[in-house]
This record gives sequence, structure tokens and C-alpha cells, in this order.
Amino acid sequence: MKPRIYFSREEMFKLNRERLLERGVKIEDIAEIAFHQQGRYNKNISMKTCIESVEKILSYRDVFHIVQLSIEIDRLTEEGMFRSPIQDIMRADFGMFGIDEILGLNIAAMYGVIGQTNFGDIDVNKPGIVKKLNADGKGDQEHCHTFLDDVVGALGAAASTRVAQILSEEESRKDPHVTTIQLELEE
Repeated sequence: MKPRIYFSREEMFKLNRERLLERGVKIEDIAEIAFHQQGRYNKNISMKTCIESVEKILSYRDVFHIVQLSIEIDRLTEEGMFRSPIQDIMRADFGMFGIDEILGLNIAAMYGVIGQTNFGDIDVNKPGIVKKLNADGKGDQEHCHTFLDDVVGALGAAASTRVAQILSEEESRKDPHVTTIQLELEE
């Protein structure tokens, strides 16, 4: 039988949600990151919009591939399936490794420079579930979250940026001058 490599957006979302849940991450955990990050700038956000944003992002093909690969790398690292020195580097979540951040930046980059800036903030400050994953991955030899903590942070950053874009669009509809663009050319 030929292996299956094509999945619908709904299937990709469900597979991502399942893998994240297996690793102890709920959609609401990621949405909470977006809610708190975006809440610093806009008091009109809702948790519902943040959850919807996370769910939407988890259905994108590139995100599907990154989430699936990242979780699999962490799982294989836990099982000691890589050769040294890379096994030891990933197991230690070595700060100079950086490949985990590259995958996170790739997700955040879907939402431009602001998405990447939001990811940087989350990567440095490690809010909510990101802090827990980072600590659990470094605290015991049973778990490895070298890639997962960055991917979850990037998902939160992307959702935060998507929420800002939604709110910006809603705000623009309130301004009657936005629909009419007038250009005056001076001669």
C-alpha cells in the first residue's frame, strides 16, 4: 500500500492537535500566550478569537510539517535514537544549537516581521506553557522539548499577530474614511 502524504486542512489540524495533546499542550495553552501578548496592546481581544487563530494556523500545511517533525525529533531524542554529538546537543537543549528557533521563526515569519518580533519576545520571556515545556525538557531525562517549546511559542506568536490583524481590520471598518482613498496630485 502506498503511504499517505496528502491531508486536508481539517486532517492536518486534527493530527497537530492530537500530537500536541500527546505532549501535554492544549490549544487553549497556546491561545493563552496570544491573548496575554496581544492584551498588552489591545483590550478588545477575546480568548475565542485567540483559540480560532491557533486552530486556523494549525491547519496550514507548512505548520503541519513543522509541528509533526519537531515533535518527532523530540520523541526520537528521548529514545536516544540519534548518534552523538547531535543526540547530546538536542538532549541538553544546548542554547547555541539554534535549529529549533529556526523552525519557530519559520512559523512566525508567516505573519511577517511582527510575527518574528512576537516570537522573539516569547522565546526570551517564555510565558505560560512555553516556560513549562522548557523547564520540563531540561529538568528530567525523561522528556525532551528542545523543538516543541519553540514551536509552541511560535504558534502563540503567529496567533497573536493574526489576532492583531483581525482587530486592525475590524477597526478599519469603523473609520468611514478608510473605504475611500483619494490621491491628490500636485502639479
